[in-house]
Amino acid sequence: MDIPSIKNEDQYEALREKGYSKEKSARIANTPDSGKKGGKAKPYEQWTKDELYEQAKRVDINGRSKMDKASLIHALRNG
Repeated sequence: MDIPSIKNEDQYEALREKGYSKEKSARIANTPDSGKKGGKAKPYEQWTKDELYEQAKRVDINGRSKMDKASLIHALRNG
């Protein structure tokens, strides 16, 4: 896969070192809030389906439009 540009190179490299694929590492590192710390986000189970869908859209998860809430959570966690 050809990766055009990575917005958060440090995060991309850290994910690659953890064994993530190039594609998944790039998707995560290119999300608008990549690399931000704080841990204040609520667990995915507390998100609405619409919120989960929008997050799946940001990280470019295929098939998201056909997923139910549980599937979106699984895809976001295991991408």
